[in-house]
Amino acid sequence: MKPIVIIPSRMASTRLPGKPLAEIGGRPMILRVVERALAANIGPVAVATPDAEIVEAVKVLGVTCILTAPELPSGSDRVHAAINELDPDGRHDVIVNFQGDLPLFVPDDLRRVLRPLEDPQFDIGTLAAPVTSAQERDATSVVKIACDFMPDQDVARSLYFSRAVLPWGEGPLWHHIGVYAWRRQALARFVNAPQSPLERRESLEQLRALDLGLTIGCTRIEAAPHGVDTPHDLARVRAIVAQREGNVRCP
Repeated sequence: MKPIVIIPSRMASTRLPGKPLAEIGGRPMILRVVERALAANIGPVAVATPDAEIVEAVKVLGVTCILTAPELPSGSDRVHAAINELDPDGRHDVIVNFQGDLPLFVPDDLRRVLRPLEDPQFDIGTLAAPVTSAQERDATSVVKIACDFMPDQDVARSLYFSRAVLPWGEGPLWHHIGVYAWRRQALARFVNAPQSPLERRESLEQLRALDLGLTIGCTRIEAAPHGVDTPHDLARVRAIVAQREGNVRCP
């Protein structure tokens, strides 16, 4: 595999506008995300964004930025547009889509998203963490995966994704972490297909991939990362960083 990490990022977040530049410990969130990707040492790192402010912010780290069309509907579309511009000759056969709102992500967990692609049966790799509370189980913002890890394995096939609790019955539940490793052909097929009915119903684009017959393998990780989607999430992450970095005061 010759992977590349592409971070889609945009200012026009519905629940937290301008969040890529929200300061965490005195630095924009997008810088912390890029640094996590660089620390994973998977391959080159690039940012795909429609916003000049984000390009300006990440210049200090010297990573490549691709300005993508504002009308692209999703992060996956921005990643696809960026890889076509960055690598038209197809040198990179795996593209890691690393979300721009995961400033505390563990670099080793990012490396683990590649594990499923060691098996040729999988078109896409992603991550799963155990659900640890009733609140996490019942929250519709937490996407659950129907999968079953064998005792001696940390990769399983993803059978379905839902905002509802699944599967039914006794046993562990798995929280989907929205980071993906795409085989390049799979990503191209995905972005060129229309939304599927289940994708629209659950508002989960990975269901389009399953509807297309693409296989998704998930690697088990210990804990779900703290993402930033809302002002409450931002306050929580700021508090964690302040504690870790010597009680830095954050706005």
